[in-house]
Amino acid sequence: MSEKSSSSGSDEDVDPESGQPVEFGGVLSKWTNYIHGWQDRWVVLKNNTLSYYKSEDDREYGCRGSLCLSKAVITPHEFDECRFDISVNDSVWYLRAEDPEQRLQWIESIEFHKAESGYGSETSLRRHGSMLSLTSAASALSSASTSSFKKGHRLREKLAEMETFRDILCRQVDTLQKYFDNCADTVSKDEFQRDREVEEDEDDFPSSTRPNGEYNHNNNGSKEKLFSPASPKSMNGIDFKGEAITFKATTAGILSTLSHCIELMVKREDSWQKRLERELEKRRRVEDAYKSAVYELKKKTHYGGPDYEEGPNSLINEDEFFDAVEAALDRQDKIEEQLIPRLSVSPGDVYSTIGTHRFASKVEEMVQKHMTYSLQDVGGDANWQLVIEEGEMKVYRREVEENGIVLDPLKATHAVKGVTGHEVCHYFWDTAVRMDWETTIENFNVVETLSDTAIIVYQTHKRVWPASQRDVLYLSAIRKILATNENDPDTWLVCNFSVDHDNAQPTNRCVRAKINVAMICQTLVSPPEGDKEINRDNILCKITYVANVNPGGWAPASVLRAVAKREYPKFLKRFTSYVQDKTAGKPILF
Repeated sequence: MSEKSSSSGSDEDVDPESGQPVEFGGVLSKWTNYIHGWQDRWVVLKNNTLSYYKSEDDREYGCRGSLCLSKAVITPHEFDECRFDISVNDSVWYLRAEDPEQRLQWIESIEFHKAESGYGSETSLRRHGSMLSLTSAASALSSASTSSFKKGHRLREKLAEMETFRDILCRQVDTLQKYFDNCADTVSKDEFQRDREVEEDEDDFPSSTRPNGEYNHNNNGSKEKLFSPASPKSMNGIDFKGEAITFKATTAGILSTLSHCIELMVKREDSWQKRLERELEKRRRVEDAYKSAVYELKKKTHYGGPDYEEGPNSLINEDEFFDAVEAALDRQDKIEEQLIPRLSVSPGDVYSTIGTHRFASKVEEMVQKHMTYSLQDVGGDANWQLVIEEGEMKVYRREVEENGIVLDPLKATHAVKGVTGHEVCHYFWDTAVRMDWETTIENFNVVETLSDTAIIVYQTHKRVWPASQRDVLYLSAIRKILATNENDPDTWLVCNFSVDHDNAQPTNRCVRAKINVAMICQTLVSPPEGDKEINRDNILCKITYVANVNPGGWAPASVLRAVAKREYPKFLKRFTSYVQDKTAGKPILF
């Protein structure tokens, strides 16, 4: 995080000209929504307001949101040392710094801005001056005659009169203040002159009256006029009596106008009361609608904050987690029903050679393992549990957990009429038709083409909230398995297993899952009647599908197992139906 300035609560953090705390800005991660998660944003703290922009360069286009910090509550997260939340009423910002020290710096800066920018703080008092109160003077003249002031009929006119009276009163206060200052100066000078004359008189002798009408002390101890008192009219020509009368009239006018304002407001009280009742009724209806919306929101478990995300400290319980995942999957099913298959080229016989690329030995190793273990019968293995049986399709599972993460291997067998193993494996491997039948993928791209039969694919899966979004980087290879004797069925295999690649490194946006998947397809042909040619009615494809998936992160075990139990049969039925539709009426490809 880069900051423009720092704030630690000292006097140096306050602008000496405006009295405001200095601006503070930098990059923070802000929780946007459950789809996009955490995103870097440029956050600025200024004038008791926290604003954010998409980036520092976008400041000239205006902020994307702001919070007034006067009533803000800052809450450091209990588990995440880099995260803190800011809430103002119902609005909550979830923010993350790069490290705990920067989080502390942001929290201290925000608290300092709150303390220094609120009305009544030390700097606030320095910025707001005080005005002379005339309340006591106005109350003393509350009974003054106001017949000389014409009453208006609108509150706005009365307020305008108040502005005029205020200006007049301020000028009169200034004039009277000058008079009082002159009086104080004159009295000081007179006292000083009198003291000096008395001292000179005591040093000399008693005398009679001196010039200029000043008093002196006679022998009998009595005082005579030494100098004449100051005349108010002689002080800069100010008529104190006239100013006092005008001041009295002005204050009386102010009180009269205030009285008339009160009368107008009393007359409007009934109207305002009715408006208040209507607003209260509107508020009641809005509150009822809000409560209903919150109730529906909770029913659907569409929580939006990061505290409800996947993880061991998630606030959402296991039942709600499952309900949310199931609701998201139901929505995907509806989207799937609206998919329109696209045309694709027919498969060609180009998958019969072993590649010479850098992963060739690893592909060969994976192919041999799957042909050895994946085709083994599960009937005698007590560790395999039959979880689904629908017609020809059976799904088995072995429960395996490692460090609290579910790693259950799955195995499914199925038999599909009218298609060959080559055709099924082609459509499963070919990325050109991937989006026609795969509904769980958000997007994908081929990172590298290793050979005609092997590619490296990066794909992101659609997010099923509240689980985090997953991505996968894997090598996908298609092979024709050579028969060891004439009785072996025609066998094809597609294996997908996770690899690493410099052009597709893991990111914070998704959790990287690890997979080891294989689809093995064997073609069984029944002899046609008489001299008829073999057609699709004589063909049966036996499919064995095995999957070992490491989700890469924590999620409730019951949820993962329930989702797998629901989704794998749907996937097999959807995919095999797609292959049957694409091959119907076309030449058979063995």
